[in-house]
Amino acid sequence: MNAREIVAKLKSLANPENIEGMARFGINPKNTLGVSVPEMRKLAKQAGKNHALAQELWKTGIHEARIVAGLVDEPAKVTEKQMDAWAKDFDSWDVCDQVCMNLFDKTPFAYKKATEWSAANEEFVKRAGFALMASLAVHDKTASDQKFTAFFEAVKRGATDDRNFVKKAVNWALRQIGKRNKRLNADAIKTAKEIQKLDSKAAKWIAADAIKELESNAVRLKTSRTRFE
Repeated sequence: MNAREIVAKLKSLANPENIEGMARFGINPKNTLGVSVPEMRKLAKQAGKNHALAQELWKTGIHEARIVAGLVDEPAKVTEKQMDAWAKDFDSWDVCDQVCMNLFDKTPFAYKKATEWSAANEEFVKRAGFALMASLAVHDKTASDQKFTAFFEAVKRGATDDRNFVKKAVNWALRQIGKRNKRLNADAIKTAKEIQKLDSKAAKWIAADAIKELESNAVRLKTSRTRFE
């Protein structure tokens, strides 16, 4: 499938009612067709991995086409320049998160960009930094604990940002790191308690929500059984 065919298929699946529902969840309705994620994944699977196709789809500016772009692109061919350009184009939390989870966290630049973007001013670039941290915590099974403890300073700095899409991503990163194993669980709880002392409404919410999950019996049981180096 080429870009024109994929866009035509996406437009044939457009659902205005879905767009209204997505908007209620904070998803930007601009250039959005209302196509479900399973349908996008199905299209991406039919198209196959193709770096050039991903670039064409991204350039359309269509919300769903950009998510498909992240699904079909080839991580080994992605450059830092592309990552920075796409991150600056992010205008909705779902596109940001989908691209980070499906593509960016598989590139050689993932850890570098996670730290770099976490200090950005732009809301969705900054969110991408923490979304990458969360995605790496889930997907990079062989990474050392040190790779994640190195993120805690950025998490603490980001915790005072009261913008909704940033604070939720900071919280997400902290929780996912703390669910990797017993050692990181303890370190993440310690970090959350340090964040809780900050004079910031966002920080107190981030900390309380993270501590609630990370100290839960379910997470404690899970992390006690997980072995990461």
